[in-house]
Amino acid sequence: MIEAALQALAGVEQLFPHGIYRYAVGGVFVGLGVAVIYVATGISAGASTFLESTLSWVSDGSRFQRYTASRDWRVVFTLGIVLGAAVYAVIYQGGIWTTEVQLWRLFFGGVLVGIGTRIGKGCTSGHGVCGVGSASRTSFVGVAVFLLVAIGTAQIVMAAGVTP
Repeated sequence: MIEAALQALAGVEQLFPHGIYRYAVGGVFVGLGVAVIYVATGISAGASTFLESTLSWVSDGSRFQRYTASRDWRVVFTLGIVLGAAVYAVIYQGGIWTTEVQLWRLFFGGVLVGIGTRIGKGCTSGHGVCGVGSASRTSFVGVAVFLLVAIGTAQIVMAAGVTP
């Protein structure tokens, strides 16, 4: 049985030309992070509520104030995502991550993602990691929709000849 698992891993490893260990380590950290958040707070981790929880410091609106009890860990969670990506870029890519994508496209894409997370009642990290991990039917459907829309959009954009 162990031998079969090692053979399967060797088959999957060829899909990762730079090695699979980075992704495995990242997966372990993500799993531990969401487990710690859930055990400590009873809330499934996700990044989509970062803006609303941050706005709870400056707005008295009830929509934002419901996050006052959890805003500290939400800010740390989101900063950890950003800092983790920055550390990875410096260590493995030799510098801070850059892109050729125009700023207006990044902004517009971010707005669309933000709207999507509100409509979908969560983000890919919340649904994909915590929801699927807890066998939520809603999250399974959400992740399937995320993937289908992303694949479809990428195909349409590529067929239209749009480049960064």
